[in-house]
Amino acid sequence: MFLQSNFELLAHYNHAMNVNIYAAAAKLSQADVAKNQGAYFGSIINTLNHILVADTIWLQRFATHLSQLTCLEYVRGLAVPTSLDLVLYSDLTELTEYREKMDDVITQFAAKLTEPALLQAFTYKNMKGITFTKNLSHVIQHFFNHQTHHRGQVSTLLYQQGIDLGVTDLLLHIPNIE
Repeated sequence: MFLQSNFELLAHYNHAMNVNIYAAAAKLSQADVAKNQGAYFGSIINTLNHILVADTIWLQRFATHLSQLTCLEYVRGLAVPTSLDLVLYSDLTELTEYREKMDDVITQFAAKLTEPALLQAFTYKNMKGITFTKNLSHVIQHFFNHQTHHRGQVSTLLYQQGIDLGVTDLLLHIPNIE
């Protein structure tokens, strides 16, 4: 179960990093969190919203493909985001609550993945309605990498406002072999 254990590691890492980054952002005023700093999505809050929008979209796609997974029931009931720059919540406290719920879903999802499921073909439509078929495990790898990519942007935005997140390397979350 190498693939599945890798995704469990990434789910726990992402959760820990999200806790860290949201706690850091909470040290700023609402104005500073919403300040356009010239990043791709402008501000910290908009970038954090984008990560959650993408997570929602991907988890809804996974929920359709892996319909037997009850851990994805929560995302099945959510409205489908209409754009990647949608602002779900402009208030960091509300966004944090949604992030925590989604991280719980992601952790449960990673724990329920099986090697046979991960090796399946996965067909989905992108936001423009174009159909793709790819290996499910590769798409799940992208799902986690997407979060990491944009959290790196938020880390830079926080640093520009005087907040250093410290070491964010995945390596610190990989257990030692004894």
